Amino acid sequence: MKKPYQWDDYSDQPYQLKDKNYKKQIRKKEFFSLLKTFFIALLILPFSLIMMPFTKRKEVYAATFFCIGVDYEREPELTLELLEELEVERVLLRFKLWEMKKLPLLKEFILAYARAKRQMPLGYKDKKVTLKIMQDREHVEDLKLLQKDLRTIFATLDGHVDMFEIGSTINRTKWGFFSVDEYNRFYKTAYELRESEFPYMPERSDKCPGGAKLIGSGVIDFEYHFTANTLFNLFKYRYDGVSSLLYVDRRGAPENMQMGFNLSSKIALLSTMVWLSPKSANELHITETNWPISNTAPYAPTSEHECVDEESYADFMLRYYLLAFASGQVNSVSWHQLIAAGYGLIDNRNGIRKRKAYFTFKYMVQTLKNAQFLQLNIKKEYYIFQCLADNQLLQIHWSLKPKVLKNEKFFEVYSKDGKRVEDKTLNIGSSPLYIYTKDAV
Repeated sequence: MKKPYQWDDYSDQPYQLKDKNYKKQIRKKEFFSLLKTFFIALLILPFSLIMMPFTKRKEVYAATFFCIGVDYEREPELTLELLEELEVERVLLRFKLWEMKKLPLLKEFILAYARAKRQMPLGYKDKKVTLKIMQDREHVEDLKLLQKDLRTIFATLDGHVDMFEIGSTINRTKWGFFSVDEYNRFYKTAYELRESEFPYMPERSDKCPGGAKLIGSGVIDFEYHFTANTLFNLFKYRYDGVSSLLYVDRRGAPENMQMGFNLSSKIALLSTMVWLSPKSANELHITETNWPISNTAPYAPTSEHECVDEESYADFMLRYYLLAFASGQVNSVSWHQLIAAGYGLIDNRNGIRKRKAYFTFKYMVQTLKNAQFLQLNIKKEYYIFQCLADNQLLQIHWSLKPKVLKNEKFFEVYSKDGKRVEDKTLNIGSSPLYIYTKDAV
């Protein structure tokens, strides 16, 4: 990356910027853009809050809702085997613009994944790869260079990637952007290139591939004032969907509140903004989220204070997916990521160790990838997620306060990682239980 930017290979993110004079200089240059972001948010956020009750649920395809982030350079052969084992139907890959020489390696991995993966259910296109294109400061400042490299990426991967996420983590200066206007110019460059040379054709066939969807704006955390400026502005571009890095790890459990919002209400507000925006199709993709894991420094992307133990990590992950699925507003959630010592489903510090969350993710996907959501009941911090799974009524129970439930004769109960539970009394707590009701359908 262009100095003073440096990449941390341990936590897979840039180091914090230490050059205070450099930051002060660029922020001064972008002052009016920052001011504009403030005033747009002042108008859009209150209006979106008012309109939240009117946002309609949309059809969410379970098969492609469950997505996993993978590093195409990290144990690639093993990764392909694990993806087959997990039966996941969509993957998210990250590509660094400052590593264009690795584009052939990326394509090789995508082709290998395409050959190995299972056939999609009837009615789906056989394209299930999201590519997150990550920026550096050089490509933010030099839009001609950006256009040149994006043209190479689009041409090389045309027909092999169905969704490009343009830019990432735009509200953190260590990632290269100092204002939303810088991102708007960045995305506009990608959009104009796609429209002129790689037009998106939703009904394309594999024999006649066309350009892929473009999604943005990649705001991280619950900082929707930045999102507002990406969705309501005078730049001439359009999103085929909105991406969000909706982390809630600093608040602990996904049900915990931040400024009066839990995960469900954060999704509802963001979805309302997407619905209201004249610049985007009504699609929302959460392209990155996780919890950092205790005692994994320097691999954990945050301090130990935000880290959780491996049991809580698995619980929070499953509950995050269930709440997002139940919202009826999120098209896909990508877990970050498969193999990563500090935050992944697999610990690779000393060989390969599948964490409990790996088996939780596997059972979740295999159980729910064809599910039809029915309803989510919440009473006194007791949650019941109801759906039809393989023509059986399935309830998934968890509670923020320990509860006891009798294991009825017509119940068939499984733990979060798919182990049969035969206990006469079910302890309902942080770890969700899958409860099938026999002969209910």
